[in-house]
Amino acid sequence: MKISYNWLKQFISTTWDPDQVSELLTDLGLEVEGLSPFQSIKGGLEGIVVGEVLTCVQHPNADRLKLTTVNIGIDKPVQIVCGAPNVAAGQKVPVATIGTTLYTEQGEAWTIKKGKIRGEESFGMICAEDELGLGKSHDGIMVLDEKIKVGTLLNQIFEVENDHVFEIGLTPNRADAMSHFGTARDLRAGLLQKNISLEMITPSVSAFHVANRTQRIDVDVKNKELAPRYCGLTISGLQVEDSPIWLQNRLKAIGLTPKNNIVDITNYVLHELGQPLHAFDVSKITGNKIEVKTLAKGTKFTTLDGVERELHEEDLMICNTEKPMCFAGVLGGIESGVTDSTSSIFLESAYFNPVSVRKTAKRHHLNTDASFRFERGIDPNITEYALKRAALLIQDIAGGEITSDIVDFYPKKIEDFQVRLSYDNAKKLIGQDLAEDTIKDILMSLDIKINNVTETGLGLTVPAYRNDVQREADIIEEIIRVYGYNNIITSKKLNASISSTSKFEDYNLQNIIGDQLVAQGFFETLTNSLTTPEYTNLSEQLKEEFQVKMLNPLSHDLSVLRQSVLFSGLENVSHNINRKRDRLKLFEYGKTYHNFKENREEHKHLSLFVTGDKHPERWNAESKTSDFFYIKGVVSSVLKRLGLSNFKASSFTNDVFSEGVVLLIGKKPVVEFGLVKKSILKHFGISQDVLFADFNWDLVIELARNNKISFKNIAKYPEIKRDFALLIDNKVLFEDIDRIANTTEKKLLKTVNLFDVYQGKNLPQGKKSYAVSFTFQDEHKTLTDKQIDKIMTKLQENFKKELGAELR
Repeated sequence: MKISYNWLKQFISTTWDPDQVSELLTDLGLEVEGLSPFQSIKGGLEGIVVGEVLTCVQHPNADRLKLTTVNIGIDKPVQIVCGAPNVAAGQKVPVATIGTTLYTEQGEAWTIKKGKIRGEESFGMICAEDELGLGKSHDGIMVLDEKIKVGTLLNQIFEVENDHVFEIGLTPNRADAMSHFGTARDLRAGLLQKNISLEMITPSVSAFHVANRTQRIDVDVKNKELAPRYCGLTISGLQVEDSPIWLQNRLKAIGLTPKNNIVDITNYVLHELGQPLHAFDVSKITGNKIEVKTLAKGTKFTTLDGVERELHEEDLMICNTEKPMCFAGVLGGIESGVTDSTSSIFLESAYFNPVSVRKTAKRHHLNTDASFRFERGIDPNITEYALKRAALLIQDIAGGEITSDIVDFYPKKIEDFQVRLSYDNAKKLIGQDLAEDTIKDILMSLDIKINNVTETGLGLTVPAYRNDVQREADIIEEIIRVYGYNNIITSKKLNASISSTSKFEDYNLQNIIGDQLVAQGFFETLTNSLTTPEYTNLSEQLKEEFQVKMLNPLSHDLSVLRQSVLFSGLENVSHNINRKRDRLKLFEYGKTYHNFKENREEHKHLSLFVTGDKHPERWNAESKTSDFFYIKGVVSSVLKRLGLSNFKASSFTNDVFSEGVVLLIGKKPVVEFGLVKKSILKHFGISQDVLFADFNWDLVIELARNNKISFKNIAKYPEIKRDFALLIDNKVLFEDIDRIANTTEKKLLKTVNLFDVYQGKNLPQGKKSYAVSFTFQDEHKTLTDKQIDKIMTKLQENFKKELGAELR
């Protein structure tokens, strides 16, 4: 939100400079994110002087150029080449001298330099209106009054307004501050805490009067829930033209482009008082009647931006007797607005239901200054005052007279809020005992009325425009922000408490594993749970009927909650790869959401994404790409860190993984990981392999909590290792060898490890070679070669019997 310093001072006559005001507004909760200067004429006409054309002859080398000598008030005249058709001797003209900076209509700067034009030197530039920012004409140079003294600075003739503009990051709850009046109201309260007492200056509407009642427009509000208050009047005999300079300057300062005097006045009052207004051309109101109502779904309506839209049955519309004219509180229609030929208007000032306006604005992807205010909640009791203020401005600037009484539909007054404040509760929340008089002064400076006073607290009436202050805690927040958070005394004593939470709480386990993954080179990410419904087409595991859909999505791409963490993670991977970060190790804790027939469910996941080389490039080491076995090691280390080492691996395939493994504890799948299919990666523009692991984090927490860890003494006797090189069929898996080995020797066999696989030359067709190591250990004595040889012989026999394995 932009606030003009000069405009602000029309409400509160402060002598503080803009920097001081910025600091105080920020302390009050209206955070000033930027402070920038503004000039009504960019550049302030610096370097522009009044010159007199002494001579004007044809340029010897150009038909369309003139060679002039101009007196600009220095020792001798200067020569200037000019291309304007109307330049002539004896004229007083604006001259941009050497070194002067001028600005294009788009705000681009360019500097006047000494130069040669078709062989003739030129020492400046005689300017047109648009080149100086004094008008739009470019038909010729600007000719000034002949009485003006040569050498006079042009900014002494044409007033240049200098201003400062505050860029305020307004939080959604501060609807009361969405105007210069509201900001000034807060500033007054803040200044009172600095012992500076200033009165608010409010524009008078005492001159308002109805000239005659010749053009009454009837109003029929058919939906009083969506339009609790609706005011309007007619003004006839006005002249639509450009606004006066002062009004244009006010709007330009806050980034608005002036349109015409009527539209500019409605915008002015909106930013002055926070009350949106709308002017309808009376000639477009058929039947001399306005109806505020909803229309049938699918009704066509073309808005001011020229877009034809289909109405929703809940959209509140301002209509004439035949068709809609305006989205209530959002945007007007293309046919009913003010044009150059308009001579009579119906001026609307209303209070619309905030929820209704917000839904309509989001539904039709519209965001206007009016909807911004209506959907946050404006002051319902300023409606008539703002209408009178705008009507008087229109009469003063555009002429005309008020030709109807004010129509004010307000069947049920929106009441102020009644709140009780306890001094003890205020002390507890603030952390400091403020004087009762200080609390009362702050509340009164915020227009909060004190109804009754007791020893324990205050009975208060909060004005309706403060829709964010309805509880005792809200009152205390108002007190402390005006008093100043920086003024609260902070104790030098540091108190701490010891948490009694379990070490198996979700956040504790997340931190443990997060620290481990970071130590392994991973980066934590956070992706949006909202995603596009199109991702259901990428996997048969995702069902459209299971989607949790948003009622008012910001866009189609953010219209459902995700059913899988894979695709939001791949968006992240693609984003980084496209920015030359192709060596990635990422992890995220996130949820998936499912709308099953029985009920809606949320499942928490830990997801890992690995792609590119394992390590950064180095001159003394060969780069190696992260592979399936790397992510298997990372996944195993996560489970083992949580004491879950009794898992079993099982290979599987689906439409997500081209190669996949699931780790089971008991019969429960704890984590699935593998290589993501190329077809899925192609959808995200990823050409390199991506490894993905998906932990069922809810199950991991449950298993970790119930996991019983047993301890035993370190064995005193040595391990013995033996190897087999087995020639087996291609279809035989390592898990078959592991199963047979552990079945054959249950007591002394500790581990079975596959350390080499060979397929290819010198092997029979359909065969492969596995190099398998076996580790044996007895906890009570040293094993002998005779014992080990007996076990190895038995293993060899069982491998041959069950798998047809032979020793190489």
